[in-house]
Amino acid sequence: MAQPNFWDTPGAAKGVVSKLSAVKSMITPVQEAEKSIRDTGELLEMAAAEDDVETLELIQTDLKQLAKQCDTIEVAGMLSGPDDMRPCFFSIHAGAGGTESCDWANMLLRMYTRYFEDNKFSYKEMDLTPGEEAGVRSITLRVEGLFAFGKLSCETGVHRLVRISPFDSQGRRHTSFAAVDVMPDFGDDIDVEIDEKDLRMDFYRASGAGGQHVNKTSSAVRITHLPTNIVVQCQNDRSQHKNKAEAMRMLKGRLYMLEQQKRDAELAKLYSNKGEIAWGNQIRSYVLQPYQMIKDHRTDHQMGNVQSVLDGDIEAFIESYLRYRAGKNNKVKAE
Repeated sequence: MAQPNFWDTPGAAKGVVSKLSAVKSMITPVQEAEKSIRDTGELLEMAAAEDDVETLELIQTDLKQLAKQCDTIEVAGMLSGPDDMRPCFFSIHAGAGGTESCDWANMLLRMYTRYFEDNKFSYKEMDLTPGEEAGVRSITLRVEGLFAFGKLSCETGVHRLVRISPFDSQGRRHTSFAAVDVMPDFGDDIDVEIDEKDLRMDFYRASGAGGQHVNKTSSAVRITHLPTNIVVQCQNDRSQHKNKAEAMRMLKGRLYMLEQQKRDAELAKLYSNKGEIAWGNQIRSYVLQPYQMIKDHRTDHQMGNVQSVLDGDIEAFIESYLRYRAGKNNKVKAE
């Protein structure tokens, strides 16, 4: 970074700075914890020698704080995958349930964007398909921040909502589904060869709220990779050229992950077809009626403060899944 030509290539420089920040975020807490342990140990020896009860009680409080610091360090250590530091493409898709599911997808969008803001993640809309009556049918965001992919990959899967429907005049209870998909943004770090003959490109006008001022021409881009039937689309920019470039980045990322799936069973489970976005495939249930509870079916972690979670307080679910995944991986290695 001290090199005079470091910022001549802003994209690469920004990547180096991000990696440095990520490394510091892991090293600094360890250094601080080590210092606290040394200081507490010395204080404990002195208090024990003098039989200082008041100081010993204060040390007990300090030890609880130290335990929390160690928990935080442990979780950070679980974010050691080769792509965990990368930004990502974060998508939400409404599933079975019509208008109900589109509204549920919109609720999830609110929950996650609040989580992004609380964690200082920046995000921008890449593509949006609104629901016919309410909410969103699908949306893709590019999210950038400390361990963005590593943390958000824990949310991949089907999310189920049970509530009294605001769209049902008889006030009946409804079940809705939406799926979350997360893919690392590899930028220019991967070289994936794509034959132009394998692509179908469609250009159209941007849709959704604000679409009319995004562009008045067909600048939105949809690319279909015919051999795999992978579809990516982008409409966030006025420029058709920029939207095409972003869509190609997404496509290259998906094709790269598809190749990795063939070599890595765990990634295959994470990124392969999640099945129908409906009953029986959910990773987490959000129950608002007849009682209030949110439960992750992979880890059995649950919370009763539903509103807090819907306001973006999902860190506990992410941490519980990181621990679950680490334990599972260790078990596989042991076998």
